[in-house]
Amino acid sequence: MPETQTKTLDVREIPPRQRHTLIFQMFIELPAGGAFTLVNDHDPKPLYYQFNFEKAGQFTWEYEEEGPEVWRVRIGKVV
Repeated sequence: MPETQTKTLDVREIPPRQRHTLIFQMFIELPAGGAFTLVNDHDPKPLYYQFNFEKAGQFTWEYEEEGPEVWRVRIGKVV
């Protein structure tokens, strides 16, 4: 099965109060088994806790880069 290209959502220039809404919208639009890479200017740990509360068992979370200036997290939708 060929790997599809992962989309990237860079939220560093987006106002903080709008970030989670955009991130969850991108997650909702993912096909089962799909993923995207989130790029942020800080550790998105609060986002992880929100995902765990709202989407427990439905997502994967994998750090690709952990600061100190840029964080990249691969967020996937469980099949």
